[in-house]
Amino acid sequence: MFQRLIKKVSHELTTASIPYMVIGGQAVLLYGEPRLTRDIDITLGIGVQELDKVKRIVSKIGLRILVGNDKEFVERTMVLPTTDERSSIRIDFIFSHSFYERQAIERARDIKLGSSLIKFASLEDVVIHKVIAGRARDIEDIKSVLLKNPNYDAQYITQWLKEFDQSLSESFTKSFKKIVREIK
Repeated sequence: MFQRLIKKVSHELTTASIPYMVIGGQAVLLYGEPRLTRDIDITLGIGVQELDKVKRIVSKIGLRILVGNDKEFVERTMVLPTTDERSSIRIDFIFSHSFYERQAIERARDIKLGSSLIKFASLEDVVIHKVIAGRARDIEDIKSVLLKNPNYDAQYITQWLKEFDQSLSESFTKSFKKIVREIK
């Protein structure tokens, strides 16, 4: 069911010339260990000013928007939450607003699902997203991904985490280094 939805969404985004990448749990399944995930997270290479374009795609696919005032909600959160009524799978469309997100979309990898090519976030960008999210599940995902893929680009990850440390007054780099130490 997840693959069918990912393929439909990918097809419609590609047809509409909207750059995108699959992130979150679905990307972890690609790089890490299998685990239960109940949603699909897709970062879009467009800003909130193109919400109507995404809403047309959502309608065409047959998804239901989960918030009342979607324009206000998206402007505040940068996310359009939807659900597939038949499967109850949630799909979050995340509008990009930073140079990092747009660059990560450019780095996304084409992965073949059946006869479809789907854009998945690179391993390194999945790790960056997970470090920033920082929940216990995210830390376990990072460990799984790094253990399974020891030839990751640590320099790229560290470079971006340092940028986020400075702009958000956080210590993402320290968190990443701690995770790396724990898996060695």
